[in-house]
Amino acid sequence: MLEFTTDQWVILGLVFVLGALVGMWLTSGPRRKWKSRYNDEVKQRKELEQRLKDRETHWSEREKEWRERESLAAAANRGPAGPGDRDGDGYRDRPAMGGPRHEPFVEDRMRDRHPDDRGRF
Repeated sequence: MLEFTTDQWVILGLVFVLGALVGMWLTSGPRRKWKSRYNDEVKQRKELEQRLKDRETHWSEREKEWRERESLAAAANRGPAGPGDRDGDGYRDRPAMGGPRHEPFVEDRMRDRHPDDRGRF
C-alpha cells in the first residue's frame, strides 16, 4: 500500500476543501434552485397539454361543420327522382334479389348510340 507523507495529506485536504468551496459557490446566489425550475417545467407542460386539448376540440368542431356542409351539399346536388328511383332519394335503386341484372352503364351506352349501331355491338 502507498504511504502518504504529512505534506501530501495536507495537499489532499486542501484540494477537498477547495472543491467543497467551489461547489458551494456554484450552487449559491440568485440563481434559481432545482425546485423552482421543476415547477416551471411542470407549468409549461400543463400549458402545452391545454393548448393541445384546445386545438383538438377546435379541429373536431371544424370537422363536424365540414361533414354537415358536405351532407347538405350532397343533398342539394341530388337531382329529381329518375326512372329507376322508386324511393325518391336521388339514386337508382338496386334490383330485387333474383330479378334481372341492372347494368346502368351498359344500358346508358346502348341508349346513347345511333339506332343503326345497336345490332353490331
